[in-house]
Amino acid sequence: MSQASGSLGDLYVLPGAPVPNEALPKVLVVVLNYNGRQHLRRCFESLAALDYPRGRASFLLVDNGSEDGSLEELRAHFPWVRILENPRNFGFAPACNQGAANKGDASIVAFLNNDMRVDPAWLRELVAPIVRGECAATTSKMLSWDGARIDSAGGGMNFHGIGIPYGYGDVPSAEHDVARRTLFACGGAMAVDARTFEDVGGFDREYFAYYEDVDLGWRLWVLGHEVHYVPTSVCWHHHSSTSRRFPPETVRLVQIRNPLLTIFKNYDDENLHRVLPVALGVAIRRMLLAARIPDQHPYLIYHAKAVDLDSAAGAVRSNPEISRDAVADLIAVHEVLVHWRARMERRAQVQSRRRRADAEIFGLFLRPLWSVESDATSQEMIASMAAFYGLDDLFRTFERGAVEVRT
Repeated sequence: MSQASGSLGDLYVLPGAPVPNEALPKVLVVVLNYNGRQHLRRCFESLAALDYPRGRASFLLVDNGSEDGSLEELRAHFPWVRILENPRNFGFAPACNQGAANKGDASIVAFLNNDMRVDPAWLRELVAPIVRGECAATTSKMLSWDGARIDSAGGGMNFHGIGIPYGYGDVPSAEHDVARRTLFACGGAMAVDARTFEDVGGFDREYFAYYEDVDLGWRLWVLGHEVHYVPTSVCWHHHSSTSRRFPPETVRLVQIRNPLLTIFKNYDDENLHRVLPVALGVAIRRMLLAARIPDQHPYLIYHAKAVDLDSAAGAVRSNPEISRDAVADLIAVHEVLVHWRARMERRAQVQSRRRRADAEIFGLFLRPLWSVESDATSQEMIASMAAFYGLDDLFRTFERGAVEVRT
């Protein structure tokens, strides 16, 4: 499906002709749920109103051990939805893979968050580019629940793996109505050729949640496939509070670890050697900021007067306990590095099948040199390390390109 080589050229794509009803394939729509009862009725009412040919779309709820009456709600009001019950929360990535494994004779699998409602043409438009052979995966135009803002219009990434939803927070405009190639399909509203999804390994189950869609999208491009943004496939996002059910430090751990796992697997050897030291430097800096330790802290002995070293030592010993966020960051980086052999084996599985050079994909990053850390010290550190390791030369052209695309 959509094997390609050579330059990607323009990010924009010209969609083909509408797919007639008789050519629309069987599709499995997988909705993941964890204590999301309050969202299910609106989600499945909109799915029931799809204009997709009857009998060619089936629906599967994968429930991650909900205890809020979700399954009773679904069985009472939407008996046409199959249910796969997990005894506990297996996470987004493993549960989505479970759903895809139950595709039956469907040739395309679509994933939809439970806190979405969809336009009647959502599925028809989403699968059309895959049916026409233009790409292997697609993603929808995601709007805020009231439609006043863009939630996602495709996605890019910075150099150390942080996914960037294109257009997030923008007022919808003509800019968001143009189909184009995108680095990844947002896992909350996407479709993928079922055989391709299986062939590339699906979502990486180790991620549990967060950035598994960035990893999958990038991996698809590395392995020779394409991912497209389809603005005519429209849905509205309610912004669930699911992640708030977990301790914030647990969420932070996977949010810090998973981007590092992503870059470790998907960059080629030369570029990983350039990017990884800077990414680890950013992680260390972020850890320090999370610990709320000031740059001028008493651990630096030259900040104390020579005659007052006892006072300096006392200040160090009285330093407040390190924050949980900083501990989460430390564990996240340690998890990436301590399992080095396993990381190398997983990396080899991707790199041995590479079909497309990194340079052909970098234009899809859109904001490669952007950083979450905006304070002056962090910005100076990142800029200096980026210059030393040659990241400016590697990405600067594509960063300018991102500005042109956005305007």
